[in-house]
Amino acid sequence: MAALPMFDYIFAFGLIFAFLDAWNIGANDVANSFATSVSSRSLTMKQAMLIATVCEFGGAVLAGSRVADTIRNKVISVSAFNDNPSVLMLGMLCALVGSSLWLTVSTKIGLPVSTTHSIVGGIIGVGVAAIGSDGVQWGWSGVSQIFAAWFIAPGIAGAFAVIVFLITKYGVLERKDPLRRGLWMIPVYFGVTAAVLTMVIVWKGAASLDLDDWTAGQILGCVFGVAGGVVALYAIFLLPFLYRRLVFDDWTLKNWEVLKGPMLWRRGPVPEVPEGVRQQVVQDYYRGHVNPHTNPILANEISADPNTQNSSVEKDQGIAGATGSQSSSSSAHQAEAQQNTSPVLSQQEAFRAKAFKDPALSAQGMYARAKYYLLRGVERDVVAEQVGTNGKPKGFAASFLAKDLSKMHEHVPHYDNKTEHLYSFLQVMTAATASFAHGANDVSNAIGPLSAIYLIWNTGETSSKSPVPIWILVFGGAAISIGLWTYGYNLIINLGNRLTLHSPSRGFSMELGAALTVILATRLGLPISTTQCITGATVGVGLCSGTWRAINWRMIGWIYMGWIITLPVAGIISGGLMGIIINAPRWGLQPSEI
Repeated sequence: MAALPMFDYIFAFGLIFAFLDAWNIGANDVANSFATSVSSRSLTMKQAMLIATVCEFGGAVLAGSRVADTIRNKVISVSAFNDNPSVLMLGMLCALVGSSLWLTVSTKIGLPVSTTHSIVGGIIGVGVAAIGSDGVQWGWSGVSQIFAAWFIAPGIAGAFAVIVFLITKYGVLERKDPLRRGLWMIPVYFGVTAAVLTMVIVWKGAASLDLDDWTAGQILGCVFGVAGGVVALYAIFLLPFLYRRLVFDDWTLKNWEVLKGPMLWRRGPVPEVPEGVRQQVVQDYYRGHVNPHTNPILANEISADPNTQNSSVEKDQGIAGATGSQSSSSSAHQAEAQQNTSPVLSQQEAFRAKAFKDPALSAQGMYARAKYYLLRGVERDVVAEQVGTNGKPKGFAASFLAKDLSKMHEHVPHYDNKTEHLYSFLQVMTAATASFAHGANDVSNAIGPLSAIYLIWNTGETSSKSPVPIWILVFGGAAISIGLWTYGYNLIINLGNRLTLHSPSRGFSMELGAALTVILATRLGLPISTTQCITGATVGVGLCSGTWRAINWRMIGWIYMGWIITLPVAGIISGGLMGIIINAPRWGLQPSEI
C-alpha cells in the first residue's frame, strides 16, 4: 500500500501527463533520428517507424535510468522538500503539465523544439514558485551543466559529422572509381557504428542488465567483439551481394539472395535485359533534385545505364536521366515540381478510397478503416511532401520556411548513385544507433518527474538515491513509440530536405555525428538536446558543400527560436500553475483556520 494514499490523484494525473509528455517526445523528437534516413530515401516511413519502435523502446528500458536521475535530482534541491514531500510531488506534476502542454502546441505547428529544454524549464519554474530562486541548483553540478551541454552539443555533433563526411567525400565520393573504394571503406564504418551501439549499452552500464561491475577488459572485449562480428557478416554476406548487384549490374538478383553469401561469387554471367523490360538496379537517390553543377565524372549518368533508369512514372514526368545533366536552373525547378505533383496525393487518396470502399459495418470495412486510421501517418511519401504539391508546401509557416528549396538544393553536388546506395545500408544502422541513444537520453524528460512522484507516493520520502522502477521505463518507452507512429511524420516533413539536400552518405554522417554526441552525453549523465545535435550535424555537413547557400537558414532560425522560447514558456506555465495551487485560499474556512 502506498505511503501517501491521500495523494492518489496526483499520482494518477502524473501518469496521464507523463504519457502526454512522452507521446510528444515520440512525435516531436523522432525526426531527430529518422528525418535524414527518410529524406534521403534510405528508408520508407513504415520501415523507419518499425526500426524506431524497437530502438526507442530498447534504449528507454535498457539505458534510460541514469539520465532520468539527473532530471529528477539535479535541477532543484530535493532536500528542500524533506519536511513536506507532497509539495515535491505537486511540483513534478506541474512540471509535466507545463512541459507536455507546450510540446503539444509545438508539435502541432511543426516546431522542432527541445523536449529537454521543456521539462528542465518546467522544473525550474516549479522550483522558483515553491522555494524561490535559491532552491534551484544553478551551479555546475545542476542547471549550469545542462545549459553548457546545450551550447556545446551542436558544435561537437557538427564537428563529428564534418569529420565523417570529409573522410567519405575525399576518400570515396570524389575519387575516380568511387564504387570500388566505397566497397572497401564501408566495413570500417560498419565496425565503428557497431562499436558505438554496443558501447552505449555496455560502457554505460545498463542497470537492468547488471553491467555496472564489468571491468574495462570485459567492456572492450564486448565492444570490439561485436564490431568484429558485424564486419565479418558484411564480408561474408553483404559484400558479395553488393558486388554482384552494383559492379556486375545483376538485374536478376533478389534482395533475399543476400543470404546466399559466398555462393554469389560463383554465380554465372548476368543475362541480357529482355527487350522492352525496364530493370532498376538501384534507385536514383537524387530524383527530383536536379543539380546543373554536378560533375559527370562523379555521378552515374542515369540515361546511359539502362539498369539504373528511373521508373516509367518518372520518365513520363520528364525527369528520367536528369541526375548529372547540365540543365538550367529553370529546368531544375520544373523537374522538381513535376516530381512532386500527383504521386503523393494519389497514393494517399488511393489508400483512403480503399479504406472506405466496403460498408462500415462489414468485417472488411472495419478492418480497412482501422488500418487507415492506424497507418495513415506512415503511408506517405515524405520526400515529396517536404516540397509540396507543385513545389509549394502547404500552410503559411511551411510556405515561408520551405520556399525556394530548389534553388537551395542546386548548391549541393550529386554523387554516384551506386556509391550512395552503399551508405543507405549504413544509414539504417546509424539511424538505429541514434534512435537507441535518443530513447536512452530523452525518455528521462517524461519519466524523471514521474519517477519522483511515484517514489514519494509509494515511500513518503524524497530520497535522491532511489532507483527508477523498470515499469516506469517501460511506460515511457511505450508512450514514445505510440507518439512516433501516430504523429511523428509531422516533424519529419518539416526537417530533412527542408534544411539541406540529403543523400545516404550525407545522412549517414549526420546521424553518426549526432549519435556519438548523444552517447557521450548519456554516459556523462547530461540530458542534452538531440534536436540540437542533429541540427548541428546537418549544418556541418551542409557547409561541406562549399557554400552557405546549401543550408536553409530560415529553417535554422525557426528551430533556434523554438530553443530560445521553450524554456521560459514551459517555466512560466509550470511555475504559474504551481504558484496558484500552493498559494490558493482554502475556501469555506475561517481566517484563523487557514
